[in-house]
Amino acid sequence: MTIIANMLIAATALLHVGFLVLEMFLWTAPQGRKVFRMSQERAQATKVLAANQGLYNGFLAAGLVWSLIASPPEFAFQLKLFFLVCVIVAAIYGAWSVKPRIFLVQGSPAILALLFTVLAP
Repeated sequence: MTIIANMLIAATALLHVGFLVLEMFLWTAPQGRKVFRMSQERAQATKVLAANQGLYNGFLAAGLVWSLIASPPEFAFQLKLFFLVCVIVAAIYGAWSVKPRIFLVQGSPAILALLFTVLAP
């Protein structure tokens, strides 16, 4: 179960690296506008906010990666819980403040990872 938990944590981290790239570097590019369904004008007007959001997603990804390599195991477990809960809270807030789909995309992998992390021996 630990292997599955760690794979889910890694997938969640990778997802947040993807968010970082989209929000910091591709926000005004055709790919970013398509993903977030925005006009060029709206993307241009919100690019600084999106870059800030992307940076925070990068911090979440870094914390999740840290949790996978940290030792001792007790400390790694605490890091995993902390950063997964942070991702889940961000997903809940995003779903409430922007659109419900955010909870599915961002929150589901973190919830699964948290469940497997807590259930792992």
